[in-house]
Amino acid sequence: MNVLITGARVVTPTDTVGPRRGRAMELLYVMDEADVLVREGRIVAVEPASSGLALSRDVPKGATVIEAQGRVLMPGFVDCHTHACWAGSRLDEWQMKLQGATYQQIMASGGGIMSTVRATREATREELAASLTTRLRAMLRHGTTTVEVKSGYGLSWEAESKMLGAIADASRADGVPHVTPTALLGHVIDPEVPGFVAATCGRTLHEVATHHRRLDGGPLAVDAYCEKGSWSVEDCVRLFEAAKARGMPIRVHTDQFNALGMVQEAIQLGAVSCDHLEASGPAEFEALGKSETMAVILPACGFHLDGRYANGRALIDAGAALAMATNCNPGSAPTVSMAMIVALAVRHCGLRVPEAIHAATANAAAVLGLRDRGSIAPGKRADMMLLRHRDERELAYEFGGNSVDMVIANGRVVGA
Repeated sequence: MNVLITGARVVTPTDTVGPRRGRAMELLYVMDEADVLVREGRIVAVEPASSGLALSRDVPKGATVIEAQGRVLMPGFVDCHTHACWAGSRLDEWQMKLQGATYQQIMASGGGIMSTVRATREATREELAASLTTRLRAMLRHGTTTVEVKSGYGLSWEAESKMLGAIADASRADGVPHVTPTALLGHVIDPEVPGFVAATCGRTLHEVATHHRRLDGGPLAVDAYCEKGSWSVEDCVRLFEAAKARGMPIRVHTDQFNALGMVQEAIQLGAVSCDHLEASGPAEFEALGKSETMAVILPACGFHLDGRYANGRALIDAGAALAMATNCNPGSAPTVSMAMIVALAVRHCGLRVPEAIHAATANAAAVLGLRDRGSIAPGKRADMMLLRHRDERELAYEFGGNSVDMVIANGRVVGA
């Protein structure tokens, strides 16, 4: 599909190699009254409207023309951390929370993640794929053109494989973002399985590594949740060393409630990212700032759970490469809106609007190892969103709605 967008206010991270850090996260490239030409899924030109691109021979005959005067054109969101494949409901637990129960108390009573595990195990692959497809389509309508989706509610190798199969099925549906799957093998400890950690690091990891790949053919990343009452630092290191031996990248949920030293261990292991970081302090900020491991903050958890937010300002000032995501899941972040995450990060995590845009686009793409998206530049995959606003700051100023007028995903106009 060939598309010509005319007269837009183009707002984008600069086209550089690798994630942005420090002051670079404040620098957006802005071109008022710009034309953008898309051919066969790729951006081929970004030029001032006065250049005459719209009238040139470079525009293929029959190209779809979108008149975007007075509106912001941005890269599509990259949601680099979600648990969007699940079955069941957590509404009863949410009611418990409203009545004063803590997240840990809910988990200890048999709720929390284990209630979703039970429902997900009972669901068929087809049911999981159908519910995930519905969520993915909602994400696309809200401007997300690439999304990471984790397994993790199966725990056994059979159920994890079923989840990863459902994620693959949903990724092939019409009207969904590009999907990058992740194997969250270390989510919680199944109390009914003796030797669960050993089994996960052994057969479960073997089966997943053997039978499941990314859509581009690469190995899946392996993830774990390091926290008191869940996977310990030692458990995570054991899993990650086994995953690395198979050539699988590693990511970790850490420091959501307690800083246990996992950030430093993850950096030593060469982790792609440390995610959550609400309980992190100066030692963790400094370590991440000096490393290649990226920091991923998840502000929806603070909004939905307990009002605790990661200190994004301190992470950026320490030099960390910062990204953010919805963490879409039924227990702590029931949202599909990256715009809401931008609004929360600016209000509660200390980010400035340009930094939040970087964290939600180019840096989030870097977490997933996707260098061909996250900015608007020739050669990039044509993943963009057209806002109904003429000022990109509205994206953070507003909350609770959908500012997206139109989405272009892989060069195809899919609407909003």
